[in-house]
Amino acid sequence: MKRPASSPEPHEQVADRLNWLRAGVLGANDGIVSVAAVVVGVAAATDTIGAILAAGGAAWLGGAVSMALGEYVSVSSQRDSERALIEQEKRELREEPEEELAELTGIYEDQGLSQQTAAQVARELTEADALGAHLSAELHLDPDDLVSPWRAAVASAVAFLCGGLLPMLAVLIPPPVRIPLTVVVVLVALGAAGALGARLGGSRPLRPTLRVVVGGAIALAVTFGLGSLLSGLGVTH
Repeated sequence: MKRPASSPEPHEQVADRLNWLRAGVLGANDGIVSVAAVVVGVAAATDTIGAILAAGGAAWLGGAVSMALGEYVSVSSQRDSERALIEQEKRELREEPEEELAELTGIYEDQGLSQQTAAQVARELTEADALGAHLSAELHLDPDDLVSPWRAAVASAVAFLCGGLLPMLAVLIPPPVRIPLTVVVVLVALGAAGALGARLGGSRPLRPTLRVVVGGAIALAVTFGLGSLLSGLGVTH
């Protein structure tokens, strides 16, 4: 055959890139909302730019570390599961080769091939790369292309930092218009992120965009209200 069973098809490579892009958009969206909620809340309580930047900076860096750690743990668990499945498949191929060949044949029959053709395809793929053929057909795994926890962690952290940088810059606007303009900038950015995520996912952009913008607006309203309440009570003075 022209392509080994374990080699990803071009459309699978495209899908993998799109998944990473969608994850990046989501990470940036989290950075925008998380940092904006903090800086708007603190700005509602005090005009002191040092306090606002300190709180925003802590949320910015702490959020990025949290995103990276969460992604690393999640992807590490996924990678461990994939490795366990690969080892199990190796063991089954070693101990029950005939049963595994019959199972592979059955998979191709279920996909629409005749029994004779399915058996021939299964036999030829098994002779070329038994493990790759079974992992691809049964589990949709490529043993040479397992997910990387470190790459996922770094990508999530960078996406969060990029998204969170926008509200950090917007809040530097002078006090009279600081909060309104920051809110506007943040909501526009969230709308753009929502539309991009919808486009990458192949869905219509209106509902996902509105969902992200409304969610961000609620988060900003809540933290602004809390900051205003604390300022009114004199807690920040």
